Amino acid sequence: MSYGPDAFARDLAFPVPRETVERLETYRRLLAEWSERMNLVGPKELDQFWSRHALDSAQLLKFAPQAKKWVDLGSGAGFPGLVVAAFMADQAGASVHLVESTGKKAAFLRAVAEEARLPVQVFNERIEAFRAGKGPYDAVTARALAPLPRLIAYAKPILDRGAIGLFHKGADLDAELAAAKDVLNGGAYRADVLESLSDPRGRIVRITKAA
Repeated sequence: MSYGPDAFARDLAFPVPRETVERLETYRRLLAEWSERMNLVGPKELDQFWSRHALDSAQLLKFAPQAKKWVDLGSGAGFPGLVVAAFMADQAGASVHLVESTGKKAAFLRAVAEEARLPVQVFNERIEAFRAGKGPYDAVTARALAPLPRLIAYAKPILDRGAIGLFHKGADLDAELAAAKDVLNGGAYRADVLESLSDPRGRIVRITKAA
């Protein structure tokens, strides 16, 4: 039995409106079409769109339920930024900014945002040049981008203006936390490790600026 939108909504454990599912289906279709001519995701990854990628991305919403202005660093194929935007599309004042340095990937992100009518703005530039962007933001995300010490450095201009950092991490998290101890133990930021819905080995690291 295949894993689809119904199982996705069940595992997410919060309501998924029909309009949101339709936006995500548009995203999935365009991801398949564009992946045939450029390196976005492979066939196996497409098969896991709902069970892995969409669920992995959408769970971030429960960790920052009040956030309306999001920024996703190194957006790539659009996880988690486009998924978050699909949920935020009907909320007044919501916006998701996607930062992607590769031109072809930025073009893909814009194509999905336009066809699915998502509240998205794409910045085709390096994260180092983006810095704090058009903040302040409520939440900053990144998935499969860089080890935690480098992630915190990338996100620092955004975190320092009050955003919550939500970063997907895997089995090597302990080593990354140890490598980031100078930043964390210095008291500038706090790291909370949260369970992942989509992967028993995965974690979400929530980074907040210390009071």
